[in-house]
Amino acid sequence: MKAALFLMGVFALVSCASLPEIRPGLPDSEGKVLDCPSPFLTEKTRFIHAIEARAAGAAQGAVIGVTLADPETRQMSCAIMSAEGLVLFEADAGPSGLKVSRALPPFDAPDFARNMMNDIELIFFPPPGAPEKRGFSADGLKVCRWRQDTGGWIDVTAGPAGSAQIRRYSRIRALMRRVQLDASAAGPYGRIELVATQWAGYSLTMTLIEAEPVLPEAGAGGNTGKGRHP
Repeated sequence: MKAALFLMGVFALVSCASLPEIRPGLPDSEGKVLDCPSPFLTEKTRFIHAIEARAAGAAQGAVIGVTLADPETRQMSCAIMSAEGLVLFEADAGPSGLKVSRALPPFDAPDFARNMMNDIELIFFPPPGAPEKRGFSADGLKVCRWRQDTGGWIDVTAGPAGSAQIRRYSRIRALMRRVQLDASAAGPYGRIELVATQWAGYSLTMTLIEAEPVLPEAGAGGNTGKGRHP
């Protein structure tokens, strides 16, 4: 029992150290507070990405991902396809809940759909509400921190040349997700790297194939644009 309590205490200390300090950003000469980095969507957009998954440092396979995301309604749809065009997974999510339309193995694993939609939300949608802190990281980069209503924190950090990093921390301050957005001619979603750090970690590298704004009349419902897939 004492050993278990000791390990829990060590884990708590390590987790607390995982949430970095933010040096406060002072208002400028005009009294304006520091602007937060915002690499997020501003309009409803459909993306097609080539996705490579890695676990334990080894490639696990490549698929095609089609994502439709609307930042105004926070509604999103996702489809995962094989290189041959077979739909392996399809789901919609938003404030009203999650609906899975198709999930073939291994995409039928428990919590896969919810975790995937949470990752899409983390990448494309700004955190709700106002930031809890604004300032600079230990490296001198501009960073803002949001506290989540469900517990935990989200940090958004501005990087060089228009790049950005998004980090999600748990209630016990442990790093759960790290998203690196590398800016290119295609915008901040040209290359996305997502790293899951808890338990059996894995990473996804998403390379943009196509991005297309969706007009309101063309994007009714949660359609991911089947029929437009390559």
